[in-house]
Amino acid sequence: MNYLKNVGIICLFTLFCPILCAQSNYGPNLEGFDYPFEVKYHHVSIQGEHLQMAFMDVRPQKPNGRVVVLLHGKNFNGAYWEQTAKDLSDEGYRVIVPDQIGFGKSSKPVSIQYTFQLLASNTKGLLDSLGIDRISLLGHSMGGMLATRFALSYPDMVEKLILENPIGLEDWKIHVPYQAVEEWYEGELAQTYEKMKQYQLTFYYDNQWKPEYDRWLALSAGWLASVDYPRVAWNSALLYDMIFTQPVCYEFGNLSMPTLLVIGQRDRTALGKAKAPKEAQELLGNYPKLGRETAEKIRNAELVEIEGIGHLPHIESYERFLLPLLHFLKQ
Repeated sequence: MNYLKNVGIICLFTLFCPILCAQSNYGPNLEGFDYPFEVKYHHVSIQGEHLQMAFMDVRPQKPNGRVVVLLHGKNFNGAYWEQTAKDLSDEGYRVIVPDQIGFGKSSKPVSIQYTFQLLASNTKGLLDSLGIDRISLLGHSMGGMLATRFALSYPDMVEKLILENPIGLEDWKIHVPYQAVEEWYEGELAQTYEKMKQYQLTFYYDNQWKPEYDRWLALSAGWLASVDYPRVAWNSALLYDMIFTQPVCYEFGNLSMPTLLVIGQRDRTALGKAKAPKEAQELLGNYPKLGRETAEKIRNAELVEIEGIGHLPHIESYERFLLPLLHFLKQ
């Protein structure tokens, strides 16, 4: 595969990069990093590969009979839902937190055609294996796109839908030139700890870094010094292609379940924005506008706007995220 050509390059690169060498060195399935709850595995066969889908199943001490599924974003994994899962469990909810194939502690395929339909089908298969047929579904960022696709594919399973700063509220390819997978891959190979931190500092946290953000950055940056990073980077490139080419924004009107949109108003995330014409860059990723437009498209939508917060309300301003979430779930 293309990514195998770069294994030697990555190994040499890390020898001369003290910033990377100072970071944790995780295996391709985040070996070396402990998740907050016990990790279990759901086995799937996809396009000739036998893969493992990692998940956490957080059981409440006093069950209320309801299940919440938490779907992570592109640059994250299930671990960043730790506090959300704890608090939902304390409220009586059983909480299922999967790592999608290609992410976190789940398998990184050698070669796969990713689609949101595939990830939704994998997630349904996991829930079927656990005997779960009714859920509330919360997706953040890319997880919001996946949650939307899941809700459209399996509407009878989804009691309530929550989208936290989902990407895909607009169709970027109208303005952004297409990148081949190989281009995404080269960009991933060029990543460094400092580049990753600068991106998150600028687009997630409004140039205000706090020590608690280091943990989530380290999970992505911890792969950079590994000999397995080319495989991780190749999967990341394939996933970027999926996100860019498979918009869900045209189908919001088909959602039938009650839906909560939680939108940090400082967010300006848009895939490939830097490659768009300058005049388009100013328009892309306008989350205050996109959130209101999306709420109008969804028949049973409630919009919560969180001022002064960016792409990660449940990390940057947890209480302002949790209160409307609990209120919506209990309605």
